Amino acid sequence: MSENSTYHYGVIRRALDVIDHYGPMLSLDQLADEMGMSPAHFQRVFSNWVGVSPKRYQQYLTLDHAKALLSERFTTLETAHSVGLSGGGRLHDLFVTWESMTPGEFAKGGAGLDIHFGWFDSPFGEALAMGTERGLCGLAFAGETGRKESFADLAGRWPNARFVEDPEKLAGWVTAAFEGGETKLLMLGAPFQIKVWEALLNIPSGQVTTYSEIAQAVGNPKAVRAVGTAVGRNPVSWLIPCHRALRKSGGLGGYHWGLPVKRAMLAYEAARSEA
Repeated sequence: MSENSTYHYGVIRRALDVIDHYGPMLSLDQLADEMGMSPAHFQRVFSNWVGVSPKRYQQYLTLDHAKALLSERFTTLETAHSVGLSGGGRLHDLFVTWESMTPGEFAKGGAGLDIHFGWFDSPFGEALAMGTERGLCGLAFAGETGRKESFADLAGRWPNARFVEDPEKLAGWVTAAFEGGETKLLMLGAPFQIKVWEALLNIPSGQVTTYSEIAQAVGNPKAVRAVGTAVGRNPVSWLIPCHRALRKSGGLGGYHWGLPVKRAMLAYEAARSEA
């Protein structure tokens, strides 16, 4: 990861506020001035972060972008359902392999388990990663929620585990998560949640689907609200791409780590897929 990727996300987060306030048609000079940066510096940050110009990128940051994605890059999951959902999938330039906790392990809530954790720089602000020898079991983004809340959220999913701060144990997997490579995951979830997370793995980068499509894919078309809950409980954001699930209306829906992060992720993937 770039040493400045969290700084770059901070710039994007501020750009969201400026664009929401003034609209998406600000010139490069105007947008840079609003953010207290020189046009050259602002242009360089954008180019380093996503590979397209600030003017082009503004289009992806607007609130209407989700509706455009839904109409232009909608992915139906019926095909994935017909061939059977797999327990792994390819996400942009990396491979994810994963296994689920056994029912017994699930019931124990992590008893007897050491979970390593660490704070990392990421393209979407500061990230909290947790994992065991078997793989990453949590990935949170603290830019909107804060460190304390992010840690409590992930740790609360493993109430009986022992947490040990040791970022070096996780650094390789975290780097692979954002730069490409193989990342291993250890998932803790009820059977329905696991099915929903499997479905999310079938949404290609730069594309989106709806909560109702996911409900169809997991064989329970009336369970749209339950799907939304399961999407929100995804413990490994970004790698299991819950940010690619939208409302049928084209609305963003919720996002556990803050809607600005979801918007930035969708914009980041859309821009890179066209760069």
